[in-house]
Amino acid sequence: MKFSINFMKYRKIFLTISAVLMAGSLLFLLIRGLNLSIDFTGGNVIQVELSKNEKISVGDVREVVDTVFQGNSMIQEFGDTAFIIRTQDDGDDARIKMLNALKMKYPEMEILGLEKVGPVVGAELRHEAYVGMVIALVAILLYITFRFQFRFAVVSVMALVHDTVLVLGAFSLAGMEVNTSFIAAILTVVGYSINATIIILDRIRENWKDLPTKRIVQLVNDSTNQTLSRTINTTLTTICPVIALFVWGGPVLSSFSFALLIGLIVGTYSSICISTSLLCEWWLKRPISGK
Repeated sequence: MKFSINFMKYRKIFLTISAVLMAGSLLFLLIRGLNLSIDFTGGNVIQVELSKNEKISVGDVREVVDTVFQGNSMIQEFGDTAFIIRTQDDGDDARIKMLNALKMKYPEMEILGLEKVGPVVGAELRHEAYVGMVIALVAILLYITFRFQFRFAVVSVMALVHDTVLVLGAFSLAGMEVNTSFIAAILTVVGYSINATIIILDRIRENWKDLPTKRIVQLVNDSTNQTLSRTINTTLTTICPVIALFVWGGPVLSSFSFALLIGLIVGTYSSICISTSLLCEWWLKRPISGK
């Protein structure tokens, strides 16, 4: 299917919308912050065996735990009858109350292990997450500069920053829990977004020889339209299983799938509209002859 959409006619509108969304996201992050999980804030890690004969699901355990911690918990099943319960540190009384509630519903319950995760570990995880993101962005900048042009690299990284900020803003607005799986989702979104951007930029590079006879606006439009079918098909085939994860994945996968869902949407938008608009505006303001 051939497209002939004049994306660059609306480039200033795209950039304005993104600027407003980024400002709003940063404002939410400043005012509301993020709902950090115990991986970052510290808390309790409790291993329990509830019954040696009865089959108990994670949902059954969550019903009891949530009466005390109201959703601020992570529950994982290990083995056939045992569970790992991670809760934010609301004090010894809350932990004892939760264990008593479990004991009342499951009299055979045995505590296999109990430990506290301090905030120092959480600080180390945050630091490692920041370092990982910075290294990834610098590596992308260097590779695209070497493979294409410096301007291509800059607009690509700016689009990635745009995607990351909007995903963080969505999490702040929704109050979704940020855990270690969220970091994995963000890195996945970065990889997906840069791949979609590279496809368009590579077609622009292939068409660059036509720049003397075409204006930069037409060249960017043509290149974006030539790759639009591939971008749309890739997005649709990727977003369908992500929606399934979000709807039916349950609380354990909610943070991961929500980050992927928002990231895929804004990543596709930034690849088609933002990176190309930035490149076009930059070239119109400061063209380089012979490049």
